[in-house]
Amino acid sequence: MGLSATWAAILLFLFFLSSPPPSSTVIAGGSGEAYVRPLPRKTLSLLSRPKRSSDPQQVHISLAGTQHMRITWVSDDEFSRSIVEYGTSPGEYTSSSQGESTFYKYLLYSSGKINHVVIGPLESNTVYFYRCGGQGPEFQFRTPPSEFPVTFSVVGDLGQTGWTKSTLDHISQCKYDVHLLPGDLSYADYQQHLWDSFGALVQPLASSRPWMVTEGNHEKESIVFFKSGFQAYNARWKMPYEESGSTSNLYYSFEVAGVHIIMLGSYADYDENSDQYAWLKTDLARIDRERTPWLLVLLHVPWYNSNWAHQGEGKSMMAAMEPLLYAAGVDIFIAGHVHAYERMDRVYHGGLDPCGPLHITIGDGGNREGLAQRFFHPKPEWSVFREASFGHGELKIVNSTHAIWSWHRNDDDESVKSDEVWINSLASTGCILENRPEYRKILMSP
Repeated sequence: MGLSATWAAILLFLFFLSSPPPSSTVIAGGSGEAYVRPLPRKTLSLLSRPKRSSDPQQVHISLAGTQHMRITWVSDDEFSRSIVEYGTSPGEYTSSSQGESTFYKYLLYSSGKINHVVIGPLESNTVYFYRCGGQGPEFQFRTPPSEFPVTFSVVGDLGQTGWTKSTLDHISQCKYDVHLLPGDLSYADYQQHLWDSFGALVQPLASSRPWMVTEGNHEKESIVFFKSGFQAYNARWKMPYEESGSTSNLYYSFEVAGVHIIMLGSYADYDENSDQYAWLKTDLARIDRERTPWLLVLLHVPWYNSNWAHQGEGKSMMAAMEPLLYAAGVDIFIAGHVHAYERMDRVYHGGLDPCGPLHITIGDGGNREGLAQRFFHPKPEWSVFREASFGHGELKIVNSTHAIWSWHRNDDDESVKSDEVWINSLASTGCILENRPEYRKILMSP
C-alpha cells in the first residue's frame, strides 16, 4: 500500500469512527415530557470560495483584554496582510492594527492562513466598522457595555445541522452583547473541511458580537502517534488566555461590565498539581466583587446531571475544583456535553446549598448526534427543569443583585420561551468569601 493510500485508509477509518448513529423522534422526559419534537434535520453544506483568494473568510471576533477585541479570519492567499482597519463610520477607517498569522496541517489537509489581530483601545457600547486584510467586504460589531445591564446568549454543542441554523437564527433575534459557548463547536471530528464550513456558518453572528468559547471533546481530534489534541481549535479559536495569565488556550477568564467569567478546560489537567488548578486559584483570588459582583463559570462536562448521558464524567474534576468555586462564591455554572437542557437549583457537595452555584446544562445547540432523551426518575431534588430539545439560553444581568435567565426551545422554526427564572447574586445574599472566612484558607493556601 502506497503512502497516499495509507492516509486515505486512516481518514476513512476516522470518518466511520466519528459518525453517529441515526437519531429518532421521541417524547422528552422531565418537565418537557408533553412536548413532541419534530424530526431531525440534515447536516448543512456551506463550502464556497470567495471571489478573491485574499478575501477574508470565517470572520469572528472575541474579547482580548480591557477595551480590546481580537479579529480572526482565514485567507486562501498566504501573502495577504494580517491587518485590520477600523473606525466608527462606514468606510472611514481612522485606525489600524497589525497582528499575527498561523496555519496547520492535519494529515492530508492544509488550512488557509489564519489571522489574529487585536484592535483597540475601543469605546464601550459603540459600533465599529472594520475591514480585514486591507481589502474585501466591510464588517461591523458593537462593543459590550461597561456597566449593567449586559446580556449573554448561551448555547453549547452547536454542530452544523438544520437545527443549528434554526438556533443561530433565534439567537440573532435577541439583543445580546456577548455569546458564550461551553464547548463542541464544529463537530468536524477529524474532517477538517468542516471547520471551514462551520466558520462560514457562524460568521454573520460571530463577526458582529464577540464569541467566547471553551473546548469540548469534539475539538480534541487527537490521533495516537500522529497528532496531539486541539490543533485546529487552538489555531482557529484563539481566546484571551495570555491576557488572563493562563498558559493554555483551553482555560482563561475575562470580564464584561460587572461580570467575571471563567472558562475552564474539561480536557486539560485539573488536579491539585496541575497548571489549570494553580491558575484558577490565582484568578479567583484576584477577583474584586465590588467591581465585578457576578461570577460565572463555563466548561464542557457538567458536574451535576440527571440525564443518563455522560453520567459521572465530571466527577473527578468536581472533586478537585468544586471547593475552590464554592469558596469564591460562583453565582452560575454553565456546561454543555449532554444534548439536552437542564436547570438546577443552587447546589454544593451533592446537595442543595443556598451559597452554591446555580447549575445549567445547555448542550442542545443542534448537533448531528441528536438529543439525550433519557432522564433519571424520580428527578433529583436539585433538578428544577429539564427537557431534551434543541434551543438556546439568554442571561441578562440586570444590575449588581439581579439577573434573569431564560431558555428558548426550537419549536419547529419558532423560538419558544420555555423556562425562566430570576437569580439573586451571591454578593447580595451574604454568601461571598468576605462573609465566609472559614473558606478563605482554601483560596489563600499555597
